[in-house]
Amino acid sequence: MDLHVHIGRDSRGRPVKVSGARDLTLENIAREAAERKGIDVIGVVDCASRRVLSDIDLLSQSGAMEEAPGGGMRYKGRTVIIPGVEIEASCRAGEGPSAHYVAYFATLPQVREASRELSRHTTNIDLSTQKTRLAPEQLAQLVTDMGGLFVVAHAFTPHKSLYGTCARRIADVFGGEARRLVTAVELGLSADTGMADRIAELASYTFLSNSDAHSLGRMGREYNVMRLESPSFAEVSLALARIDGRRVVANYGLDPRLGKYYLSACQVCGARFHAPDAAVGCPECGASHVVRGVSDRVDEIADSAEAKSPAHRPPYLHQAPLQFVPGVGRARIARLIQAFGSEMAVLHHATRDQLAEVAGERIADRIMAAREGRLTIQEGGGGTYGRTLAD
Repeated sequence: MDLHVHIGRDSRGRPVKVSGARDLTLENIAREAAERKGIDVIGVVDCASRRVLSDIDLLSQSGAMEEAPGGGMRYKGRTVIIPGVEIEASCRAGEGPSAHYVAYFATLPQVREASRELSRHTTNIDLSTQKTRLAPEQLAQLVTDMGGLFVVAHAFTPHKSLYGTCARRIADVFGGEARRLVTAVELGLSADTGMADRIAELASYTFLSNSDAHSLGRMGREYNVMRLESPSFAEVSLALARIDGRRVVANYGLDPRLGKYYLSACQVCGARFHAPDAAVGCPECGASHVVRGVSDRVDEIADSAEAKSPAHRPPYLHQAPLQFVPGVGRARIARLIQAFGSEMAVLHHATRDQLAEVAGERIADRIMAAREGRLTIQEGGGGTYGRTLAD
């Protein structure tokens, strides 16, 4: 499951996530997950928008979507959509740097209630990731009182994240008992478990690896495998709390070096580098306009030099989506998915000989190298993704 996907436009072409692709509609997301990506559960994080709620109503009336037992909405008997809302909140109500959080809900009445309530504290509920005038503690309590799950989003990125821009510790933002309102922590594209588990307070939290997709192609570039009895909000809730055997059994994600904020980077000359001292400027041109990299931020705030993972922590498995494999363009991706049924089948299950029959020897070798972590990586930073290099 990938629990962080945005909606670019509604079915009438009206914007929801302005930076999202125009074809990133609710129905296209559900279809892409079911027919191409091989994803069973999708978290759509713009469902407080009245434009999205209207599209949900249309799909329900047409029979394409129905309520799933245990919460969520099932699309054509296949993919389950967990409705969610991404929200921005300052560290203190209306003051200081801000971070993004995601709330998930079981039913449409809950989402409608959240939409009405959040519209009282935001400027335009119809657009994605609106900044609320509530403090994070107030927001978490509101979500919890409505029966939702409250998650810290992309926790380490240098823009709009709790650790990246707001604080050195969750406890600095959610004091006392309030930190118990945080259900899980989403790592983000430039971090993995090995980095996050250097921070002692995170040992009690379940980690999520989600795509934060702004286009159909980016869906599933990071995802989670959970042990559930059925795909539903109720079962996901149990898994995040690690109750009755439900749990996250694996996190799949980009090698953090491929993330666009892994290294620190100069906004003037574009150089990427490690910057142990946050006050140091660009080593290439001397400019002070530097976007702090996730790797350097983790080094700065970590409690230990090495990861100290708790017993409940599942493995984090690095993957390079087909878009990141050198020489694999859209046409070849389409052929591979047609041959093997989904991108996940190509990335993780097809044999080398099977891949070679469809894509040729050279591409098959590169996909296998990506699967086994043998591709050379040029690190990303400053908003530019890293990339894998051909031999």
